[in-house]
Amino acid sequence: MRRSTADLVVTGARIRLSQGQWAGALAVRRGRIVAIEPNFSSVRDFIGPHTRVIESSGGLVVPGFQDSHVHAPFAGLDRRRLSLHDMQGRSAYLEAIATFAQQHRENSWIVGGGWAAEHFPSGRPRKEDLDAVAPDRPVFLFNGDLHGAWLNSRALEVAGITRNTPDPVDGRIDRDPVTGDPSGTLQEGAAYWVNDHFVPQPEQEEWEAAILNAQHHLQSLGITGWQDAWVTPATQAAYQSLAMQGRLTSRVVGALWWDRNREMEQLPELLARREHGLAVTSPTAHLGSGFFPTSVKIMTDGVLENLTGALLEPYCDGCGGHSDQRGVTYLDRDLLATAVTELDAQGFQVHFHAIGDRAVRESLDAIYCARSSNGRSDRRHHIAHVQVVQPEDIARFSELEVVANCQTFWAQSGSERDDLTIPFLGAERAELQFPFAALLASGTRLAMGSDWAVTTANPLEQLEVAVTRTSPQDRGRSSFLPEQCISLDDALDAFTAGSAFVNHDEQGGRIAVGSRADLALLDTDIFAPGFVSKHEAPISDARVQITVAGGLVVYDAEG
Repeated sequence: MRRSTADLVVTGARIRLSQGQWAGALAVRRGRIVAIEPNFSSVRDFIGPHTRVIESSGGLVVPGFQDSHVHAPFAGLDRRRLSLHDMQGRSAYLEAIATFAQQHRENSWIVGGGWAAEHFPSGRPRKEDLDAVAPDRPVFLFNGDLHGAWLNSRALEVAGITRNTPDPVDGRIDRDPVTGDPSGTLQEGAAYWVNDHFVPQPEQEEWEAAILNAQHHLQSLGITGWQDAWVTPATQAAYQSLAMQGRLTSRVVGALWWDRNREMEQLPELLARREHGLAVTSPTAHLGSGFFPTSVKIMTDGVLENLTGALLEPYCDGCGGHSDQRGVTYLDRDLLATAVTELDAQGFQVHFHAIGDRAVRESLDAIYCARSSNGRSDRRHHIAHVQVVQPEDIARFSELEVVANCQTFWAQSGSERDDLTIPFLGAERAELQFPFAALLASGTRLAMGSDWAVTTANPLEQLEVAVTRTSPQDRGRSSFLPEQCISLDDALDAFTAGSAFVNHDEQGGRIAVGSRADLALLDTDIFAPGFVSKHEAPISDARVQITVAGGLVVYDAEG
């Protein structure tokens, strides 16, 4: 008896099922994988007149990647506005800003972002540079990691920031060391305050366009789902609108933003937002797509580059001594524990930002309090970044069933790491950075996220750094803490099954009969014998040819 025909058949490429398990062909019907076979002849009967057959000789099929920590609306917005991402240096920035200002004279503000601190003395650009290329309108540019902003004199004037303006409790106004005047860089809460109160905010239509722009880019990289690590009411409304229209063809978990300037009174609002979001369904959406606001994002500290990452012991002063700064914790330790315990009790997953060792420890302590009060659960709390982790805290991840949400692209040498981080951590603490192998060895489950647009969204570049601890753009450079390299098998599992686990996506991150057909077809078999060796691992040279989400081809490199 003839089998029912498939909508899609993939053959010719090696298909990675799991570590050491391979196939040669698969068939998809109604969004699900219905057959996995060793070769084409075994799936021939699934091919009918309307079946799309994808053949790739020498390629590799892996589960669709899932990004467990990404800022898709903001990244898409930058791509539609003034984007300084991927530009190299002050001169390139200023040229791009001048060109944008000239081409967009109708804009009342010049807004964008993506500059990197490493291109400026002490990581802090000055207002005078912006004044020279755009003196007539306010300029506000977030840096690449969204922890600081670069302003011109006009923007500082509009915001009323002078030498007499005190620093906010959760941020800093950088000042000229001689005059005391604001120098043009705002850190953390100071930047967010200006953005929230003075910078024109996008309308919903612009947010929707930004998400669609980001979705196309992510799907072109083989990403079929993600967790948005900073969901505001405005971006939630845009996501829900796209889901209702059937235009959101990826599966997105939303981490609702915890307002660190408020306390427990915000919990009812978060519960209402979750209830409303989960009630939104689209009759036209294909299998697996949609928006699920089931997580809450808590920022526990800042970043090391501007000395706001929270450390147990003081920062070094960069000159061999110590300072009196230990960084910033945005939630008091007791409030953090109370918030996490109640969020856990209400069924929320908590998505922590924790960079410094104090932030990591206090996040683990808060989860311990939640477990002690509420018992074990399936919340799948996860701590993102884990840049500095004390050895005694490594085992606590697995003991508390906490997922380490790793941004592997950061784990490489470079001017930001060498000039703006290590001198202020000191040699001993610098050895504790991004302990991915140690976490894995302790039994911790790993997930992976890009933090795009902070760094590249390309999973292949991130996999290469996880395996080599070296930049794909500078492969001859020494490996950064090579003992923390992990295998390609483990890295790929983290970027597929690990992130799917975090996203409570039981159908994603795997290739199996009956599972949702989320697939990425690469033009190169990065698991071919000898491709990854001790001296070479050109993983990011591979390219995604086709991305399938819920059985639908959402990206085809050939159009």
